[in-house]
Amino acid sequence: MHDVKSDSRLAQQIAQTIADEIGAQTAQARAAIALLDEGASVPFIARYRKEVTGGLDDTQLRNLEVRLTYLRELEERRAAVLSSIEEQGKLSDELRAEIVAADTKSRLEDLYLPYKPKRRTRAQIAREAGLEPLADGLLGDPSQVPEAFAAGFVDAEKGVADTKAALEGARAILMERWGEDAKLVGELRQWLGEHGVIRARVAEGKEEAGAKYRDYFEHAESLAKIPSHRLLALFRARREEILFLDLDPGNEAEPGHQYCEGRVALAAGVADKGRAADAWLLTACRLTWRAKLHMHLLLDLFNQAREKAEAEAIAVFGDNLKDLLLAAPAGPKTVLGLDPGIRTGCKVAVVDATGKLVATDTIYPHEPKRQWDQSLAVLRKLCMQHNVELIAIGNGTASRETDKLAGEAIKAMPEAKVQKIVVSEAGASVYSASEFAAREFPNLDVSLRGAVSIARRLQDPLAELVKIEPKAIGVGQYQHDVDQFRLARALDAKVEDCVNAVGVYVNTASAALLSRVSGLSSTVAENIVRHRDDNGPFKRRKDLLKVARLGDKTFEQCAGFLRIADGDEPLDVSAVHPEAYPVVERIVEATGKPIKALLGDGSFLRGLRAEQYTDEQFGVPTVRDILKELEKPGRDPRPEFKAARFAEGVEEIKDLRPGMVLEGVVSNVAAFGAFVDIGVHQDGLIHISALSDTYVKDPRDVVKAGDIVKVKVLEVDVARKRIALTRRLEDAPAPAARDMRTAQPGGRDVGRGPGGRGPNGGGGQGKPRQVSAPPPANSALADAFARARKN
Repeated sequence: MHDVKSDSRLAQQIAQTIADEIGAQTAQARAAIALLDEGASVPFIARYRKEVTGGLDDTQLRNLEVRLTYLRELEERRAAVLSSIEEQGKLSDELRAEIVAADTKSRLEDLYLPYKPKRRTRAQIAREAGLEPLADGLLGDPSQVPEAFAAGFVDAEKGVADTKAALEGARAILMERWGEDAKLVGELRQWLGEHGVIRARVAEGKEEAGAKYRDYFEHAESLAKIPSHRLLALFRARREEILFLDLDPGNEAEPGHQYCEGRVALAAGVADKGRAADAWLLTACRLTWRAKLHMHLLLDLFNQAREKAEAEAIAVFGDNLKDLLLAAPAGPKTVLGLDPGIRTGCKVAVVDATGKLVATDTIYPHEPKRQWDQSLAVLRKLCMQHNVELIAIGNGTASRETDKLAGEAIKAMPEAKVQKIVVSEAGASVYSASEFAAREFPNLDVSLRGAVSIARRLQDPLAELVKIEPKAIGVGQYQHDVDQFRLARALDAKVEDCVNAVGVYVNTASAALLSRVSGLSSTVAENIVRHRDDNGPFKRRKDLLKVARLGDKTFEQCAGFLRIADGDEPLDVSAVHPEAYPVVERIVEATGKPIKALLGDGSFLRGLRAEQYTDEQFGVPTVRDILKELEKPGRDPRPEFKAARFAEGVEEIKDLRPGMVLEGVVSNVAAFGAFVDIGVHQDGLIHISALSDTYVKDPRDVVKAGDIVKVKVLEVDVARKRIALTRRLEDAPAPAARDMRTAQPGGRDVGRGPGGRGPNGGGGQGKPRQVSAPPPANSALADAFARARKN
């Protein structure tokens, strides 16, 4: 019979554990869990169920969601372990209590290890040969001479040919027993996790092939303190068979090993007291550590460390993605998109204020055709014909050359007041070849679709970037090295949060954007678009209920995040949920002001007290949200649009000089600093130590992707494509005793950084530029940049 009370206790225990972790009350956690189990989304709960959860925010709810999955998996595994041991008839009350108390998967597996079904081991074979009494006898009375005592266990018929074979079998029994002692394994795991040192050495003959990893050819670092990006670099090098990795128990390898062997001996009750069997037993302890526990714990701790590093890398990616998605939109303006190219030409696409494609072309201003004047004529004609307000230029190959072309075109038509902006084209090529792009532009050449994407992402980065798989946007550290399922799930959650934070205009949104709205699947999103195409724009939110497969529950989840401009219901343009319209009606009735007069009247609304309009369903937090929303209905939380202006005449890395002060855009933020696009096809690195005059623990505390920053060039290494930048404009460039422009080639090229495919990063699918930094000549920053190079 199903134990309902047990289930209730378990649910209470999980809720209490999560509440402690996220800084909430158990009742809050239980309420949130219940809503998630009912199918509510995190954005919906965070925004519209504040009274139910006691005001848990989206960060707390996301953490709750992740931990809930882990703890439920732990409980499922616990039940399976208990069942397995019980079937074997070996489940004592003491063991049950230990298993019930296990609070991690590692601890649970440690307890299960002795009972886990496994292939026949040497220890099992020895037991079947009757050698367990020999092992127990020598352990219980070490005064016995091992060879003499073992002679009584020799039995050729049982496979024990001589005393040596008997003693080896007995030793195997003890090694398995000690190696599966859950308490001992837990103690050694904790000690090794705190004191262990990860050591790397290059594989023989791989020095040249693994040159990019040469900083790690002889490397040792505390496992507990190694930064996530460095650990992932080591694991990548091991996977590529460039490095061998080991885990030493302490800075001094032998004493560390001796400590661990001593812990095994202590747990086994073995000591060197000069008795006949002491040496034999101590050898068994040494082999238990070296042959069984060391490798087992190495793999276990490496897995734990990798999971932690991956979680940090995924968090960095998610934060950078959020910054890109919530970048300032240029808004409903006609944009000409330029996807730069050399041999294949520059692709041109013009989209109107609504994002509709109205013109395309291909121009060849660069090598080998060099049709500069013809290209200028095409751009001028398109700009004048379609009243273009902005020119969006992709930041890939030939970007600055194309930027110069656009600049000349703008100068030739001063009356048009056109502005040019270089935008990230990361992921544009992925969109171009996607099924979504093929449906959107079935008759358009793949190469031209990228120009459309570049133009649209200037109008509204969020609406355009949601069409691209988040991983393909390429703003993460080591994105190809982390668990792809966890990465996809985390990034999808980040996209969902961003889309719902901004809101979506249902009459103009694409199916890709709608599918990210709370409660809407891709099928329902496509049904909304189809219904809109067949029946015209939606006039009221409640008309969404006419859409196929969009029922009451889905409507509840999505309605508050969908906007209708110029509809029949004024509140439909706001983030006020339709279920809360009665609250607004009470405000209208109490104040005597019609709804249209209330909307936008900030001074009046700020004078109202939320407490006066609450009821059993809607408390003070929701009413305050409603009043704030009425003040600025449909407000966009994104910042105001502005663009960086790259310096004229600084178009390639060779144009840079130490001491130059430039404006740039933060293209990526990593754990060790920030990468900045300064318009030379090569991102420069601001190391974490040069981000601020004060101590910076996390670079994201001071900068984020998309920020426009002013930086000073510290050093330039043309040969190795490295640019060192600082935000501290009073910093002096490195002494010019060694001209970085004539630096000898052959230095380590650290790859393309977080946006590329080198050892430093994950690899965007667009045309990312290389990012790195040179070692400064002055000693003040030498250590910082040495760490940056390793990063």
